[in-house]
Amino acid sequence: MNAPWTPARAGQREPFVAFVCDESTAEAIRPIAVEMGWSAEKVNKGGLRNAVQTLSVSASPNILFVDLSESGDPLNDINALAEVCEPGTVVIAAGQVNDVRLYRDLVASGIQDYLLKPLNPDMLRESFSQALALLNAPRTTEASTERPHCGIGVIGARGGVGASTLATSLAWLISGKGNRTTALLDLDVHFGTGALALDLEPGRGLTDAIENPSRIDGLFIERAMVRASDRLAVLSAEAPIHSPIVTDGAAFYQLQEELKTAFEATVVDLPRAMLVNHPHLVSDIQIAVLVTELTLAAARDTIRLLAWFKSNAPQARLVVVANRVQASAQIEISRKDFEGSIERKVDFVVPFEPKQAAQAAKLGKPLAEAAKGVKSLQPIADLAQHLLDTIDEGAGEAPPKGKKKLLGSGKADAGGAEKGGSLLGKLTGLTAKFPGKAKK
Repeated sequence: MNAPWTPARAGQREPFVAFVCDESTAEAIRPIAVEMGWSAEKVNKGGLRNAVQTLSVSASPNILFVDLSESGDPLNDINALAEVCEPGTVVIAAGQVNDVRLYRDLVASGIQDYLLKPLNPDMLRESFSQALALLNAPRTTEASTERPHCGIGVIGARGGVGASTLATSLAWLISGKGNRTTALLDLDVHFGTGALALDLEPGRGLTDAIENPSRIDGLFIERAMVRASDRLAVLSAEAPIHSPIVTDGAAFYQLQEELKTAFEATVVDLPRAMLVNHPHLVSDIQIAVLVTELTLAAARDTIRLLAWFKSNAPQARLVVVANRVQASAQIEISRKDFEGSIERKVDFVVPFEPKQAAQAAKLGKPLAEAAKGVKSLQPIADLAQHLLDTIDEGAGEAPPKGKKKLLGSGKADAGGAEKGGSLLGKLTGLTAKFPGKAKK
């Protein structure tokens, strides 16, 4: 793998280099390269294999054309090419396989365009022109400096409370409703559903980042993120369950740092086990959405997590959401008793709507999108609006006139209801066991 790109090395970079498998492809490219002001001598034979070998010992160009015709596994070979390409290189690939899924997978892996052979002058001109426009366009980081970045962590107090479903909907609403460039970072490396919920292939970006933290930079983020829309991108994984992830958490922290410069908001689907193993991941979280359910076990774990955040992330504004709440006759603990046990109010209550959840899964859409107009699920949109208002307040922007404040301070020591109910007998004294818990 090449050394990191530096201004000194930038001067050594060629504007354009091509690696092709046959003479007919070379003959198609040379005259167009000359039209673009590039040297025809930079069209080399050897295809992708020669490209990897050559670029492993020399600076990569601004625009790189690679022929995949002789590649038996194009996706894997493109990943090998990414190892030797320096930040800033725009990659255009060509091949003989006419397959939409391959095209999507290649673009998701980070290439700019995939051209079907045989090549014609018009398609080459268009692709090269787009590559030049991309090189000359303002970087995403420049656009995102208008508003400060906000990190939002979504944590489930218990497994199965719907934290991942809520995280996906919040990312979708913040990017669309809030008109903010948003990254959804799903840190459940083996069983994450961030990409699945949006009907996307997760790619290898997250696992590659964990295995090679030194690769993480702005260009890596551009290539690894899977686009769900113009303003929403996802970084998720489906790592093999026979391959445990061994990491000190440096890759996760570095990812968050890079996402801060590339996006205006990051929604982190943060498994609670991550809090134990990598507590530093919450150091840049401004808002923590704690998703829970109205059960005895969830009350216990909500108390523990509230205390944990007070000790480890005092800067985070806490929002407690009771999710998948069923009819009062079916819930284990009433809302009043639950609030009494955790010594603060539940900020939002989202009812259990299995039909809408099933429809969202079938359509491959976030629940907030699939259930648009369903009044019972309005609390999800209200929660997203509260997060947007909190972000604006933190940035010093006044909320729109006439907008009601949805919540109080959202801090861990928010007031709670009085205790009551025999079901809470087992919870007596929990606050004493966890001295970090705020007192009323």
